[in-house]
Amino acid sequence: MNAFAHGLILASSSPYRKQQLTKLGHKFNTQSPNIDESRRNGETPSALVQRLSYEKALAIQKSFPKSTIIGSDQVAYIKEAEKGSPLSTINVLTKPNSISNAIHQLTACSGKSVRFVTGLCCLSPTYDAQIISEYVDVTFRQLSQREIQNYINIEKPLDCAGSFKVEGLGITLFDKVESTDPNTLIGLPLIALNKMLINIGLNSLLA
Repeated sequence: MNAFAHGLILASSSPYRKQQLTKLGHKFNTQSPNIDESRRNGETPSALVQRLSYEKALAIQKSFPKSTIIGSDQVAYIKEAEKGSPLSTINVLTKPNSISNAIHQLTACSGKSVRFVTGLCCLSPTYDAQIISEYVDVTFRQLSQREIQNYINIEKPLDCAGSFKVEGLGITLFDKVESTDPNTLIGLPLIALNKMLINIGLNSLLA
């Protein structure tokens, strides 16, 4: 029998989310979902991450219907962009995937307050789909171009929404971070996820 058949699966190839999930103490495997992550016209950041979290989990559930699947997705946007504009028109900061895009993103974030929105989905064969989104507000320092370029050269955060890694030198870019769960900024809201897993009978303290 496939080892994934009845277990817990993280629908992600992210090493950061994998490291986070180990904190809850559950045994799990990972599978990388292959979905189209394009943003739909007029889709808000919260709606986007909730939809993609669900679609990632659903893609894996099709192959492992008896497993519990965890999906997550994250985007960010500069909060000042909300003023005078519908939320749906905001330019979302996703994974930069190139040095030039990372420089552009961090330059745009310099001195600004940026909201990181993280979606979370838990699909279980014995419980209704659980889908939420949570956010973290990050205020960036005024950054020089030399600081930005040096940071990108050191950490190469090209696979991270917003172009930084908070678990590394990314913390040096900030003035402050405001959140009900700091784990959300890395990519997996562990407080909410723990509650979801308790709902389906997976309590880390009663295992």
